[in-house]
Amino acid sequence: MKTLKALTRAFALAALGAGFSAGALAEDTVNIGFSGPLSGGAAVYGENVLSGLEMAVDEINEDGGVKIDGETHKVNLEALDDMYSPSETATNAKRLTQESDVSAIFVPHTGGIFALQDFNVKDNFLIMAYTSTPTVTEQGNPLTVRIPPTFDGYVKVFTDYAMKKHGKKLGMAGATHEYAKIWAKMLEKEWKAQGGEVVAKNPMSYNKSADFYTGVSRTLAASPDVLFVGGASEPTGLVVQQANQLGFKGGYIVMDQAKLDEMADVAGGIEALNGAVGVTPLSIYESDSAKAFIERYQERYDKMPGSEAAYNYLALHGLVKAMQIAGTTDAEAAREHIGQAMVELDKRFNPYDVTEVTENGGFVTETTMAVVEDGELVQKEVNLELD
Repeated sequence: MKTLKALTRAFALAALGAGFSAGALAEDTVNIGFSGPLSGGAAVYGENVLSGLEMAVDEINEDGGVKIDGETHKVNLEALDDMYSPSETATNAKRLTQESDVSAIFVPHTGGIFALQDFNVKDNFLIMAYTSTPTVTEQGNPLTVRIPPTFDGYVKVFTDYAMKKHGKKLGMAGATHEYAKIWAKMLEKEWKAQGGEVVAKNPMSYNKSADFYTGVSRTLAASPDVLFVGGASEPTGLVVQQANQLGFKGGYIVMDQAKLDEMADVAGGIEALNGAVGVTPLSIYESDSAKAFIERYQERYDKMPGSEAAYNYLALHGLVKAMQIAGTTDAEAAREHIGQAMVELDKRFNPYDVTEVTENGGFVTETTMAVVEDGELVQKEVNLELD
């Protein structure tokens, strides 16, 4: 009897599920994919990216959806965890395109983006790349959009500031993922070009550890004036905290993936970051569009948004606008119209005021720099004409 009841209940649930599935399929949707770290050491970073995407999707749907070629569609976001592993990103992309028929996938790490560029044109999906690595768009993949600005401008001005402020000896204690490796290589070249010396190189896995004392100790043993640090904000804050506890009194060059205000929450307050230089956090932006976005985000999530949320939020709004202009969800058509979409996008949905997209698919945003001096986070004027 129990077996019969169990089978009856199972069939009823299956029928109910089939009913829901049929109902869901009956409604026209635009499926958009996400593959990023939602577990492990970079989980907070991935969740911050996802929060901006989800907020954009909800706003679009609450406003009635998007009209494409005369028909109204709801937007559906399919999010998968790749644990910051490029091979897992590739697996997720195959699943998203084959099972969910997505025409665009948001990916917030360089290794995963490079992995998808091996087959995205053949499989006809657009990579919405949240990375500042220049080569992501420089190599000419026609179905890639780079969302944040490239970091080469940061490398130059951060080096100039840190060297003049703290000294010429650099210790490198950044992360080991692909993006951090590219950043470190470019920084080392720029540091030497400006007359500095690299005295130590001890990259560490920011995604698998919360104890960085061994790697930091090795770097500090070379008596650097400046430490290069950087991965996701949370582990980067821990690296700084542990360097301070080991007695380091110099400056920090912070890779743009990490944000100074978010690091402060982990490192022990903004005072713990004295001497650090990094990108300007969204929290101290003065534009009306940024302030309005921050207010809406805080109402929804009860926390301060970072650039991960804001950039991906505006990029999803821009992507959907491009599909609307193109009259199709096709990846190639969306890429073709993304520039026009950013020009026409309502300022409410554009916290960084992006209105230009380069020919090779990069959003154009002003290069920014912020420093922590005397326990205060302040924005500095950027001079990209350094000798």
